[in-house]
Amino acid sequence: MIKNAVSSLMVRILHLPQAPTYRPLLLPLPRPPRLRVAASASLPLAAMSTAAQQALADQKRAVRSEVRRALKALSPDQRASEDLAIQSNIMNSSWFKASKRLCAYISCAQLREVDTTKILAEVLSPNSEHDGQAKDIYVPRVEDKNRNMRMFKITTMDDLIKNSMNILEPSPLDASGNAREEVLSASSPVDLLLLPGQAFDRTGRRLGRGGGYYDTFLMRYQELAKEKGWSQPLLVALSYSVQILEEGIIPVNSTDVPIDALVTSSGIIPISPAALERVQRS
Repeated sequence: MIKNAVSSLMVRILHLPQAPTYRPLLLPLPRPPRLRVAASASLPLAAMSTAAQQALADQKRAVRSEVRRALKALSPDQRASEDLAIQSNIMNSSWFKASKRLCAYISCAQLREVDTTKILAEVLSPNSEHDGQAKDIYVPRVEDKNRNMRMFKITTMDDLIKNSMNILEPSPLDASGNAREEVLSASSPVDLLLLPGQAFDRTGRRLGRGGGYYDTFLMRYQELAKEKGWSQPLLVALSYSVQILEEGIIPVNSTDVPIDALVTSSGIIPISPAALERVQRS
């Protein structure tokens, strides 16, 4: 439970209106951690006072800290079990099988992210066409400390190298010295993004690690899709059971991009109308 000092800090932003959310179709899930933090609003940062912005930032840090402790407490066996179930739920879904191009993160064990190695292996396998549908996959590379992240196409795990933080990323050039295809410059749209995060709720709120890289990238891609007249991709987050919090716990502002669906070890939680439509089709 988040400490009383953090709870009192949240009182500063209680006057802000509640952010609009989708009404999700819920699947049975383990009870989330019962964090007691005031809900926040989805207001433009420019419209918030300095004190409100600071309170929001402090609230996010408090939630991240609590979830990190919960993740650290997961046993290796439970993590492995949830990793396997989450990836199976994704790979067996109709929307994954039907996807032609997707973006996915490279999971990092030290960050306690849901494992994606089986998904990547399935997509990159030369003998797998996913019910007749081959896929292109783009994975992230952090460019600087200013929220700039690019997604590059890879064709094998050998296209990845470790960065300064020992995290696997694609190099901008392939083995022949040619520039890799970047998703923001690609001629065709992606239809699916598999996202990491620190915490989520069943109304579509996502809390990242604080760098803002994914939210910045997602806003750029959504704007590009709008300009090109493309359908917006489905934003799907992968979550351990302890990362799913009660509604209203996760603080958000206008730069926090909501997700369309959550995938847990218990199943798929469609949240947005687009996700509900795809799940109902399956």
